[in-house]
Amino acid sequence: MHLLHDTSAAPAPAIDFDTFLQVDIRIGTVISAEPFPEARKPAIKLKIDFGPGVGVRQSSAQITAHYQPDALVGRQVAAVVNFPPRQIGKFMSEVLTLGFPDAAGEVVLFGPDRAVPDGARLF
Repeated sequence: MHLLHDTSAAPAPAIDFDTFLQVDIRIGTVISAEPFPEARKPAIKLKIDFGPGVGVRQSSAQITAHYQPDALVGRQVAAVVNFPPRQIGKFMSEVLTLGFPDAAGEVVLFGPDRAVPDGARLF
């Protein structure tokens, strides 16, 4: 089992608050989603609107076990917006869409339980 999916693992080493603030986690609304059959692992290509400060960014997300592309449009998701872009095949993933593993290790997206403004930052 992958360490990040191990719910019995001890917490990561302690960090200070300033280190936490370096990770820029924002809310955005999915404006388009389409299958990504060329990806090595099953994935969906997302375009996410993070509001005027960050803009629209794209992400490759391995979320096919629980989500269909059409059902994702309009959904708010959380993502790390300040990682360097990552080339995945011919697709450039610009943000890391966040989720938690279910009991089988499949990704369940992380998002607010109420609507918040696109671009809102996690604190």
